[in-house]
Amino acid sequence: MVYAALAAALAAGDLGLKWLIEKQDGKDFPKPLKHTKGKIMLYHNHNAGFPFGFLEKYGQLVRTVPLVVTSALGGVLCYLSLQKGKTAQKLGLALVIGGSLSNLYDRFVRRYVVDYFSFQFGFLKKVVFNLGDLFVFFGAGFLMSLQLVEEIREKSR
Repeated sequence: MVYAALAAALAAGDLGLKWLIEKQDGKDFPKPLKHTKGKIMLYHNHNAGFPFGFLEKYGQLVRTVPLVVTSALGGVLCYLSLQKGKTAQKLGLALVIGGSLSNLYDRFVRRYVVDYFSFQFGFLKKVVFNLGDLFVFFGAGFLMSLQLVEEIREKSR
């Protein structure tokens, strides 16, 4: 239950930031985020597709695939919640689900995902994210790392 609450809190936080961005005039963007010395820029972007606008003309697909994946991950989290331990796996799933829920809300209610910041480093200058994207990215990376460590341990036995 704690991990479901964490996922909900992460989604709510990202949706709150999206709301703040959406209520501002799009003409005021891009602009630097205060106190970051220009290293983070704020944007007011709408993405109706997958990352980088991929398949944006296929709205039903763009909504359905993440819904199915998020539902499956929610089922895995429910299953793991019945077991003791596996705290790291539950945390990783909560991160992924939290980020995904925020973007799912956007896809179904707004019909586009609100992206609102970019790191001003190298190729990242061209990519605009939202916190939900980062939660999915870091959660998935964390889960992959856990699996890799498990595989290495199994082979060393």
